[in-house]
Amino acid sequence: MTTMVTSHGALTPAARRKSLRAAAVGNALEWFDWTLYGTFSVYLAANLFNSDDPASALLSTLAVFAGGFLARPIGGWVFGVLGDKRGRKFTLVATMSLLALTSLAIAITPTFDQIGPMASVLLLVIRLAQGLAHGGESGVTYIYVAEIAPAEKRGLWSSSVFVSVTLGVMAATALAAGLTAILGADDMKSWGWRIGFAVGALLGVYALFLRRTASESDVFEESNEEHSATTPLTTRDLAKIGAKIVMICAASNATYYTWVTFAPATAIATKGMDPNRAYVASLLAQIVCVLWLPVCGMMADKCGRKKMLGIYGIGVFLVVIPINLILSSAPWTLFVSQLLGLLVWALLASMFPALVAEQVPTAARARGVGLVSSLSVAVFGGTAPYLNTWLTSHDLAWIYSAYVMVLGLLAVAAALIIEETAKVPLQDIGRTPAFTKENS
Repeated sequence: MTTMVTSHGALTPAARRKSLRAAAVGNALEWFDWTLYGTFSVYLAANLFNSDDPASALLSTLAVFAGGFLARPIGGWVFGVLGDKRGRKFTLVATMSLLALTSLAIAITPTFDQIGPMASVLLLVIRLAQGLAHGGESGVTYIYVAEIAPAEKRGLWSSSVFVSVTLGVMAATALAAGLTAILGADDMKSWGWRIGFAVGALLGVYALFLRRTASESDVFEESNEEHSATTPLTTRDLAKIGAKIVMICAASNATYYTWVTFAPATAIATKGMDPNRAYVASLLAQIVCVLWLPVCGMMADKCGRKKMLGIYGIGVFLVVIPINLILSSAPWTLFVSQLLGLLVWALLASMFPALVAEQVPTAARARGVGLVSSLSVAVFGGTAPYLNTWLTSHDLAWIYSAYVMVLGLLAVAAALIIEETAKVPLQDIGRTPAFTKENS
């Protein structure tokens, strides 16, 4: 136990806070870029696809959005292996560089009228590259923040990841609201949407500077020095870990992209809501969520992961139908419905990086979390907007609601089978099969 304390103290509190800021700022910019696609999906459909059939063009845009998720598991694995071999910091610099480049590429892509179907092809290629980077970025960020956090405050520190995610989403939403108010509908549709992607590329340079000055995870460095202390993972172990992470992730993935990323676009496209007011309503709901996330993180440290995960799953099951019934063309309904979803989502999101990092031993943590969480996002998150839009267009929205409710129950099942890992030092995970019993 003395060795772990000494190793854990290898990073000073100031270095930990500096590294946390670097991870959080980069994460915010990552999600700023990623969210812009959903936020501006209506304009991408009008410019980069055949706009003769607006509904078909929007579905094509959502299909490309889902296609980008196909690359995420590959990125999660490739950059995860890199993170386990070269370190968390090196990998976060690499993924941010690629994300900045893809954002710039979308900003300068020619329109469908200029180069025909090649515009759609280019968007798909760019989105696939963005998916690779995002798959690696997300998984490594989760474990990096969990590893640099004090064990007793890992839930609270982990909440900073989705605070920064929400701030990035808010920035994208605020930019959309500002641009639609200043430029108007015609200019926004013609060229204004490109401004957001260009801003994302420029801000990426700032994130790169911060990450280059961050510290490497001391948990990772200790793992490199003590391979013999870690119990090797069998195929059965890997299967169990993967299944637990998928059960934890599934509902969160589907609800996030339905209730957060695409909520304004859905309200605009299917309910006829005024674009500017929709973005403002969404922004206000996200502001409340930012304040709620750290509270949930502290509760996760105090009450434990199992209890929080169970409450979250039950919450998802209970709020799906009210959220659907509330939404109409009035902006206040978007605020209320999205806020209701966000308050439930935050119960898991606040502790999510810590929870998934606690499921995998250090030596395989980056690739394990990166691959499985990205695969889950691809299956349950990337398809969610398309599936929801398609079912709604065929008057089958109730099927999607039932689907999300089942995923919520899956999270409840996960809460019943996982071990309690709150306050367990990450260095202990994987050292012995009974680590949780010894530290619970």
